[in-house]
Amino acid sequence: MGSGNKLGKEGEALAAAFLGKKGYEILERNWRSGHSEIDLIARQGDLIVFVEVKTRKNANYGYPEERVDAAKQKFLARGARDYLEKNKLDNEIRFDIISIIKAAGRVPEIYHIPDAFFPKNA
Repeated sequence: MGSGNKLGKEGEALAAAFLGKKGYEILERNWRSGHSEIDLIARQGDLIVFVEVKTRKNANYGYPEERVDAAKQKFLARGARDYLEKNKLDNEIRFDIISIIKAAGRVPEIYHIPDAFFPKNA
């Protein structure tokens, strides 16, 4: 596993634990449908939350959440639609980003951005 993939997996585990502590129920990790992958799918009450996790070692080249561009949002929206259809759900949904800076030897900085975007033209 490459260092970027390892960092990403560590970030997803941190994000899942973070959400769990906030009372979210993690329904899926790395859920795939076609070309779409959703890092975490969680439930908060009746709300289904689709979470994109971005992890970096530092913010030298921008913050992790800045990497969730319009194209990525479109893939996430398609994946969310597929997940809801496959599971026959009609719950309200939300798209969140969890941005993590995980510098060596430091406590990870975790930023939860609820309702981070509303994808267009999914």
